[in-house]
Amino acid sequence: MIGYLIRRLFQAILVTFFVTVITLLLVHLFPGGPVRAMLGPRASAAQVAYFNKQYGFNRPIYVQYGKWIWQLLHGNLGYSIKLNQTVASELTNRLPKTIILVGLGTVVSLLFGIPLGIYQAVRRYTVGDYVLTGISFLGYATPTFFIALLLVEWFAVDSHVFPPFAPQGDTVGAVLSQPRALVLPVLAYGFLLYALWSRYMRSSVMDNLVQDYVRTARAKGASERRVLWGHVFRNSLISIVTLLGLSLPTLVAGAIFIEVVFNYPGMGYAFYQAAENVDYATLLGFTLVATAATIIGNLLADVGYAVLDPRVRYS
Repeated sequence: MIGYLIRRLFQAILVTFFVTVITLLLVHLFPGGPVRAMLGPRASAAQVAYFNKQYGFNRPIYVQYGKWIWQLLHGNLGYSIKLNQTVASELTNRLPKTIILVGLGTVVSLLFGIPLGIYQAVRRYTVGDYVLTGISFLGYATPTFFIALLLVEWFAVDSHVFPPFAPQGDTVGAVLSQPRALVLPVLAYGFLLYALWSRYMRSSVMDNLVQDYVRTARAKGASERRVLWGHVFRNSLISIVTLLGLSLPTLVAGAIFIEVVFNYPGMGYAFYQAAENVDYATLLGFTLVATAATIIGNLLADVGYAVLDPRVRYS
């Protein structure tokens, strides 16, 4: 297991290197470079040259990257010119709010997706199965931002049940103090994931129901309830645990769309604003955090897979 973790750590370093290098190169693909994009088309050549020299953009790309890595090793993610503050402080403020949104949305989706997926597998090819399958396909096919806009139209504009905007506040406590404002963003995010969990849970349960160990348990007189929840359920969760780790990029992308639509003050909305404003330092710092979260999620998925399935061993 230790050897496996060492290999995964080495892979994580390589992935992080390539992702950050590609992000740095993409930022430099803006017409005129990142400084021209930040200052706007009216900036003079002298102003662009001054800021290029001031922030080191006139140096070779490998020198810029090396400088950024050196700062990173000292705990410095850079300084945002647009926000007039460090990237670390912005990240510290925004990340907990995104964790709240992603965490609540994921819990809601699992609470609905797993039981309904099991129901579909047990009652497959019935009216209920077809209806839930249609809802799942709707979740797959409909863009996240469109679902969010529909919820705003139905529950905020038409019926005034919930506010159209997400909680606003500088602290996590301020966000949690407005639970009604959290409902629509969490529902929109949860629906994005519900389709994924329910379909995979349905397929996994159906696969396990025809396995030999199920026939053996039934032959020994085990009740259908015990077979389903004592044997099939745990084995079927393996696919969900794996997906939780592998789907982290999707979760982060979904959070960006939800946060933009509901004006939620999280990391996704800050990333969107940084892209609009060509905030070079914020883009690079947030990309690094998202990459690290994805790598950690994949590692936790592998560990969880081994815990749920004793046959899996890493060496």
